[in-house]
Amino acid sequence: MVQVSLTISDVDRFEASRPRLGAIAYRMLGSAAEAEDAVQEVFLRWQAVDRDRIEVPEAWLTKALTNLCLNQLTSARARRETYVGQWLPEPLLSGDPMLGPLETAEQRDSVSIAVLVLMERLTPNERAVYVLREAFGYSHREIATILDSTEAACQQTFHRAKQHVADGKARTEVDQATARRIVEEFLAAATSGRTEPLVKLLTGDAIAVGDGGGKVPARASAFVGVKAVATFIRGLFKPAEIKRSYIGGSPDAYADIANGEPSIVIVVDNRVVGIMHLEVTAEGITAIHSAVNPDKLKRATARWNATNHGDPLIRAW
Repeated sequence: MVQVSLTISDVDRFEASRPRLGAIAYRMLGSAAEAEDAVQEVFLRWQAVDRDRIEVPEAWLTKALTNLCLNQLTSARARRETYVGQWLPEPLLSGDPMLGPLETAEQRDSVSIAVLVLMERLTPNERAVYVLREAFGYSHREIATILDSTEAACQQTFHRAKQHVADGKARTEVDQATARRIVEEFLAAATSGRTEPLVKLLTGDAIAVGDGGGKVPARASAFVGVKAVATFIRGLFKPAEIKRSYIGGSPDAYADIANGEPSIVIVVDNRVVGIMHLEVTAEGITAIHSAVNPDKLKRATARWNATNHGDPLIRAW
């Protein structure tokens, strides 16, 4: 490969594409940290390639990134087989540039925790086609070029992928004010000391999943069913010294939006120690995904401390 020095315009061209590349990689990998690594690797390849021979830089960059992500997905699946407990995607707080375009319902759905979890069922190729088509509007012809495939094959792959992802329930989209109201109602029910208020907010087949990565206590399997989830949540918000010792103090609970969903952000001394996503449907809260693995909360902490988040709703324990 020819080694070519970068000009200012070459750097600017890459930097202009960086947000889009990061957003694609995050949807592909479910990890902001891994997405950043993939984008940086593309930059190194961009630095080394003979750019005079590249007719469409954006297409070259997208192809290079997608191929890197496909390789990473294969190894990521092997790592997740040995992951301690339940694996959940790395959460992103509202406004994080890695969330990418959120102009359409499809784009917003593609970064929801529920859909990112469903995308784990897809093959790497299915995931790539789904992300490029559904979230970024690439044509099947463009995707075929990126994946060295055919247009017909990409259409079939997209159809299969969309069927798998459509198995999930239709989420209810919310704005910041609605998200805060939902979180307030949920916290009021969770801290009431009774399960009945929680049962009223949950669907009958509700689930609760926690990701501690073996670093923070979290159940290895999901809680399933309204009674089991309600009982778990009631106990989770019951004050206990051992809980404070695990996270280093008394946490404050804030209402926010993360990955497009109403979320409870748990903070101790300006450090995000947990993000609880509430998946809301017309029937009620159907899933609660809680990220408490500290390795997956570093980016959220950095963003939290760089933004104004107002006063906490409660001090949890």
